[in-house]
Amino acid sequence: MLEPLPTALTDGDLVAAFPRRLSDEVRAVLAVMPGARLAPASPFSVYVDDEALAIPCRIYPDEPPVDEVRTLTARQRVILHCLYSRHHDGRVRQRHLKQVVGVDLPWVVPFVVQLVGEYVLEILEEIEDGLSGAGDAQSVRWALYGDFIIRNPEFFALTERRVASYWTCYHRWRFPVFGTYPGGRLLELLRAAASDRAGRRWPRHAPAGFKR
Repeated sequence: MLEPLPTALTDGDLVAAFPRRLSDEVRAVLAVMPGARLAPASPFSVYVDDEALAIPCRIYPDEPPVDEVRTLTARQRVILHCLYSRHHDGRVRQRHLKQVVGVDLPWVVPFVVQLVGEYVLEILEEIEDGLSGAGDAQSVRWALYGDFIIRNPEFFALTERRVASYWTCYHRWRFPVFGTYPGGRLLELLRAAASDRAGRRWPRHAPAGFKR
């Protein structure tokens, strides 16, 4: 059987993952990204500044050559790192996450929070390191993450359930207490930011039958 040929990423695939005002910059990033044998997978929907975004769960292109990346502006490189944080290879996700987890822009936040709900322990530790200074009620980052959770309560509740499920399936032997698991610690940090911004205790959600 012949394998499908690589296909170029079209505007419609990934432009919708970012605010409309960034469309031209996203297209500039897509122009340096190699074609992929698979289309972006199953976008998830979130709101950023009251604008609906559709972010792919996974993308499949190889990383662009370093020389091509150098032609991008600083903001375009942030866009590229956000997109590759959705890559199907966990090592690629972690490498690009590291470049954006400390960036205080509202449209970066959903890319980071989505990774909180995934299973790769090293990625969770990378996020925890990157957000370690966020626990200050006066910080921009604290406000960005808290406001995002308030605007997307169902998405955060789903993230919580995923964290609990992955802990139960893969990490409980190493972290017998959920509160010591990096994913559990991240949930508490994010919930505290939401509670502070909402002025009330933000609720917890867990899968049916979940026990800490």
